[in-house]
Amino acid sequence: MQPRPDHKKFRHAPPRRSYPALLGSAALVVVAAATAALLNQTQGPADAHDSAAAALARAAVVAGNGPAKEAPPSQAPTAAASNAPAQKVVDYDFQFQPNYYYCGPASTRIALTSNGVNLSQDEIARKLGTTVSGTDSANDTTRALNSVLGKDVYQTRTIPGQKATDAEAGQLRQDVVRALSGGRAIVANIVGGARDAGGVWHEFPGGHYVTIVGYRDHGGTVQIADPSGMFGPRTYWMSTGAMANWVAARGYSA
Repeated sequence: MQPRPDHKKFRHAPPRRSYPALLGSAALVVVAAATAALLNQTQGPADAHDSAAAALARAAVVAGNGPAKEAPPSQAPTAAASNAPAQKVVDYDFQFQPNYYYCGPASTRIALTSNGVNLSQDEIARKLGTTVSGTDSANDTTRALNSVLGKDVYQTRTIPGQKATDAEAGQLRQDVVRALSGGRAIVANIVGGARDAGGVWHEFPGGHYVTIVGYRDHGGTVQIADPSGMFGPRTYWMSTGAMANWVAARGYSA
């Protein structure tokens, strides 16, 4: 695949209830036209599809939406097994999101494929309740994952503050090792900006969804599969502490 072009910073769609008022009729016309152009394209090679997705993302915004709703506290994870590997990347199938508001379905699909389930992004969008305003919260990704895989396979973990505490970053690290060493990817609802291990800045002011598909350094660094097609390659590494701060004010399904 040819290297993806550089993209300027973009904004995500606002929460669902305020979307029409904030976006305005002119922007809706742009979004509708870009979406129609994409839908009218015939199925082509992967590179052609990726370029179309990236162009649509540049023409609009990516919808990551609001913080996780209140949910019953999830059970504390068991300590990582003593035989958990120092590093692990799960098997998964990657797809870019086809439009600006499908980051939730695309990221949830990646996680499902790590569990051996391959559904279309449209099927998953229906389970998530995704609209042009995006997917509401990590509670929705947890619900959709469990509707396919079984009750309580995934749980929602929230980081309610604007920055993760040491305990919350440690919790994420435990969850990463526990889930991925068992072969399950994690879906994270993030907001704002973070720098990856290669020094690249990734920013989603309105929120976004990504999938954690690997770890190394006993969980100290995570590999992220990002379906947006923005800011470089489809996967990149980030310290788990930076990842925890990226999730702050949102949540993740693990």
